[in-house]
Amino acid sequence: MIKNSKKTTVVLVGAGGKMGMRCLNNLLKHDYKILLCENGAAGLERLKDKGLTVTPNEEAIPSGDYIIMAVPDAKLGKISETAVPMMKPGATMITLDPAAAFAKELTLRDDCTFVVTHPCHPGLFVEQDTPEARSDMFGGIAAKQDIVIAFMQGEEENFLTAEKICKEMFAPVVYCHRITVEQMAMLEPAAAEVVAASAACLMKEALDEVIKRGVPEAAAKAFMMGHIQIPLAIVFKNVNPFSDAAKIAIKFGYEHIYRPDWKKIFEMDSIKEQVHRMIHPEEEE
Repeated sequence: MIKNSKKTTVVLVGAGGKMGMRCLNNLLKHDYKILLCENGAAGLERLKDKGLTVTPNEEAIPSGDYIIMAVPDAKLGKISETAVPMMKPGATMITLDPAAAFAKELTLRDDCTFVVTHPCHPGLFVEQDTPEARSDMFGGIAAKQDIVIAFMQGEEENFLTAEKICKEMFAPVVYCHRITVEQMAMLEPAAAEVVAASAACLMKEALDEVIKRGVPEAAAKAFMMGHIQIPLAIVFKNVNPFSDAAKIAIKFGYEHIYRPDWKKIFEMDSIKEQVHRMIHPEEEE
């Protein structure tokens, strides 16, 4: 337990996990009473290495004003079944991903406030100020980033304090975009993971394939890294137009790689399927 003078108590569940540690390192810079909850052996070891101790869930959660759930998406619904009933009336729960909330697997209570947030991560073309910031690809250490936040239910005053906490734990934050849980689910998983992450994996497979077919690895990597950056700059920054030949190649790519009806992934039924599969990975086996 970390004690200080301020009355606001923040409980960090999953404090020793990767996301939990990122949030904790920033929250420790502020004047909160922080209680740490962690069950995993690796997480407990990380906290021990920092000289920090944990508090059992059944002791920490009932005393928390703000409960941050830094736990895996697939476990959040189940953990909330026991955590939410332990919350004191008027407390606020902050989850770090929209999946469980969108799928209605997050346990709720009428007398508590529920907020969902997620980092945007440092933008591809955002100018960072220091070498440390430029190497912080994930964000939350030195790189500037935006975040998104959704107010599910509860008291507006509690939401505003939760927003402040979210900015602090993902700092340095430039702007906090207030959206809905449904809009957040359209962004992730649909846009950011189903589209962008799969496209990134496809580009890496293309690199591996040309190397496999005989292109020298150094030449292939140099060529692909540049030719990944420039189309992104053309599309998102309008630095210059695609050449006529490139437009034909792009059309060929759409015809041979992508399904004509791919935008249906943004329909709510599809997003529900995506989220369900993400938070129930046991059904993929």
